[in-house]
Amino acid sequence: MHQLGWGQRFWQTLRRCFWFKSLGTMGFTFVFFLAYIYLLKNPADVTFIMPRIWLDSWISFHPLALIPYLSLWAYVSLPPIFMLRHVDIVAYGVRIGLLCIVGLVSFYLWPTAVPPADIDWARYPGMAFLKGVDAAGNACPSLHVATAVFSAIWLDRLLRDFGSPAWLRWASALWCVAIVWSTVATRQHVALDALAGIALAGVAAWLSMLPQRPFPLLTGPVRREP
Repeated sequence: MHQLGWGQRFWQTLRRCFWFKSLGTMGFTFVFFLAYIYLLKNPADVTFIMPRIWLDSWISFHPLALIPYLSLWAYVSLPPIFMLRHVDIVAYGVRIGLLCIVGLVSFYLWPTAVPPADIDWARYPGMAFLKGVDAAGNACPSLHVATAVFSAIWLDRLLRDFGSPAWLRWASALWCVAIVWSTVATRQHVALDALAGIALAGVAAWLSMLPQRPFPLLTGPVRREP
């Protein structure tokens, strides 16, 4: 028997169900966006414009915030990487899927949008493209924030159980903070949207981690291949 190092265990875990993880994440994202865009273009009621608070003035607009904003799609794909079985990957997908459903239902029942920003988007081509693809609706709660925080909480649990170095958990947390900051710094959301997203993620993560059998992780000794 040979005790693998953390990096070796991570590599072996990454290879388990690799295509199922990859295609499953892409399929989940595709279905989510179909529902998201439909509600964005077809609000069921008069859209409520979210108010700004003091935090919105404190967090200034920054075009480079587009980088952590777009990195969400990489970040939310990380938790399944540490899972070894199809059933555990599906179970996690159901958990984060329920969070998304709650957000989408809230968008349907209470359409919201961010107030116009006094910014010439033509000066920032990347931001102008984002504004064209993802309009100002479906604002509260911010599912961008909610899925990032939910993923961060699960990643912290999985990394801790996996026996990863502490710096990696800190890096994950800082990445999540950067994504949350970027939702306001890109003016895609106001602070109240972000705070509501954090609250939704906290409740959803707590419910999803109620006493249960832990996911099997590749943490112990394994037989060295001949």
